[in-house]
Amino acid sequence: MGHSNNVTEFVLLGFTQDPEGQRLLTVVFLLIYIVTMVGSLLIVMTVVVSPSLGSPMYFFLAYLSFIDAVYSTAISPKMIVDLLCDKKTISFSACMGQLFIEYLFGGAEVFLLVAMAYDRYVAICKPLHYLTIMNRQVCILLLVVAWVGGFLHSVVQLLFVYSLPFCGPNVIDHFMCDMYPLLELACSDTYFIGLTVVANGGVHVYGNFYPSNTISCGVILRSLKTHSQEGRHKALSTCSSHITVVALFFVPCIFMYVRPVSNFPTDKFMTVVYTVITPTLNPLIYTLRNSEMKNAMEKIWSRKLTTCRRICIHTENIGNSKASNRQ
Repeated sequence: MGHSNNVTEFVLLGFTQDPEGQRLLTVVFLLIYIVTMVGSLLIVMTVVVSPSLGSPMYFFLAYLSFIDAVYSTAISPKMIVDLLCDKKTISFSACMGQLFIEYLFGGAEVFLLVAMAYDRYVAICKPLHYLTIMNRQVCILLLVVAWVGGFLHSVVQLLFVYSLPFCGPNVIDHFMCDMYPLLELACSDTYFIGLTVVANGGVHVYGNFYPSNTISCGVILRSLKTHSQEGRHKALSTCSSHITVVALFFVPCIFMYVRPVSNFPTDKFMTVVYTVITPTLNPLIYTLRNSEMKNAMEKIWSRKLTTCRRICIHTENIGNSKASNRQ
């Protein structure tokens, strides 16, 4: 029996009831969201436009940035608008939609980080065969696996929640729709569903966290003995960037989803880390430590500025010639 009962919308309590605090958080989250969108879309555009960034690493990085942009958009705008409103409500269907996008893109990101770890392993440990192993078909296959994995993870979670009866209360002590707060509001025993959700989250997070971190980076670090000083430095830099991104995403996820169903006061903060802060830091971590990316961005912008300058000079010349003709 779906959500047949009398709950058509949920009331979100948000972060704080203090008006001053709400105004401050509005400014902070708006700035973070703008930085996320600009940073992510800049990476996507740079990878698409630059011929020098044709390697699989940048192919995956562009998709990671795209996922971050969409994932952020599913959560931040609604959260920012709610901070400005007295009554923060979300309809049942919008809540289910947010839940679906959150798990689809979050799930796809988990698989994509594993693909990126495998890519770094091949690049550092098998450099001569890198382009043969990580060919276009393999990259697209890994990407398809990431989306299918994210989709299945999302559908499973959504079906669990959608099948629950909600008959009130409808107040969620959170700034967005999430599994555990919704399970607490259901008017039926959710113990078994709670266990299944934890198992699904546990397999998804732990099953991907260990391969993407421990195995790939452990093997990479062992293979560095045979590399030159410069090669070692580059490999360590790439590996540390990946570990940072993986830790920022997985550690809060492990805290949130690999535990018995319960809601803690720290949940909101932890959710902010992986839904708002991590998507902002990903572009910075991957670009600031990557000279190829920085060079490609500089080239694009200097080219754009030169083109703009030429257009301005050309427009100015046309204007001047028209003025002299009139005289």
